[in-house]
Amino acid sequence: MAIKQLTVFVENKQGALVSITDILALNNINLRALSIAETQDFGILRLIVNDEKTAEKTLTDAGYLIKVTDVVGVKIGDEPGKLTSALSVLDKAGINMEYLYAFMARTEKHAYVVLRVEDNAAAEEALGDAGFHLITEADIAKL
Repeated sequence: MAIKQLTVFVENKQGALVSITDILALNNINLRALSIAETQDFGILRLIVNDEKTAEKTLTDAGYLIKVTDVVGVKIGDEPGKLTSALSVLDKAGINMEYLYAFMARTEKHAYVVLRVEDNAAAEEALGDAGFHLITEADIAKL
């Protein structure tokens, strides 16, 4: 049930990010979630998009280095302490959290979070058993 994340390695210079978002827009790719981390020379852009295969091909054809990673998407209540509840489930199950970021879209009562963990299947099972709704590729397509 994991969702696909694109990791794009981006040169840390003016215009580099807009070049990527422009390519995606021109190919009708809609961003659902993103995160960017930078170093002095390059950035790591992580994306959840509505059409992962087209985005991967389009960016690869444009010369970008792309990595596709399975991540876990989870729907949590949009109120204080709900993220802690989800993270506590993983902690109690002994699952290491590598990073997380939120979706750009949210509903009135829920937020969507992308989790990169060491064991997707174990995280999905633990979160599902604890009553959390896991986000699927089909859910992303509806956003």
